[in-house]
Amino acid sequence: MSNSSSITQFLLLAFADTRELQLMHFWLFMGIYLVALLGNSLIIITITCDHHLHTPMYFFLLNLSVLDLGSISTTVPKSMANSIWDTRAISYAGCAAQVFFVIFLFGAEYSLLTVMSYDCYVVICKPLHYRTLLGTRACVHMAAAAWGAGFLCSLLQTADIFSLPLCQGNAVEQFFCEGPQILKLSCSHFYLRETGLVVFTACLFFGCFVFIVVSYVQIFRVVLRIPSKQGKYKAFSTCLPHLAVVSLFISTGMIAYLKPYSNSSPSLNLVVSFLYSVIPPALNPLIYSFRNQQLKDTVWKLITGCSS
Repeated sequence: MSNSSSITQFLLLAFADTRELQLMHFWLFMGIYLVALLGNSLIIITITCDHHLHTPMYFFLLNLSVLDLGSISTTVPKSMANSIWDTRAISYAGCAAQVFFVIFLFGAEYSLLTVMSYDCYVVICKPLHYRTLLGTRACVHMAAAAWGAGFLCSLLQTADIFSLPLCQGNAVEQFFCEGPQILKLSCSHFYLRETGLVVFTACLFFGCFVFIVVSYVQIFRVVLRIPSKQGKYKAFSTCLPHLAVVSLFISTGMIAYLKPYSNSSPSLNLVVSFLYSVIPPALNPLIYSFRNQQLKDTVWKLITGCSS
């Protein structure tokens, strides 16, 4: 039994015990991190430098890339450092910072994906009102609201989590500090205090999910009424990358947080957390670039040094 005031560090779950596997884990994460860093940085620089991409869709995509860079940089570098130095330790302050930024960045990303579904809805269902509904000021306000929602949820949850006394040691069953894993270390009768905040956050996330679903129901209804195959293909191509990113984000998150904790092994927790915290930030730039010829052309011009 230990008191939270006496805890100066936490012990993270290691991917491997042998030195060879630790180095393999380091190089695997290094490769994925560099892919995410390169892909998201290229999108940010491309959209910033090319005035032809200064539209609502690319503005939101730029924000998404910033969030992806932040989220993968919060978890992966520390895990890589622990593997290369053969340690599991993370300081109390470092753990609190990880919890805060994980909730903040993933919450803001989910909110931003909800805003981007509205962008898809307007461009398909109300194209004549697109400039009116998604002007510069409206886009900035919606992006700021997404960031603000993530920040507020993170501030409330992190403050509440680390105000609880910890009575179950300092070993975290995860390769990074995660809110639910820290709560498992708290005293059982204090654990109930977190329930209200969790329910409130879950309602907000469910509201965003319903908004996304309703938006795409309306989009599909409009697209299916388009008479030409070319028109349908163009409309679907506009929203397909966003739909793929949303599906990846929600599916991996649901696997992580809806699986039964009582029956889950530490190795399963590692695999699931890897799926939702590492894979989406690395794949999102590829998903958005794969079917977007304008973005691919602009990135290629940027790489080759050609002027637009």
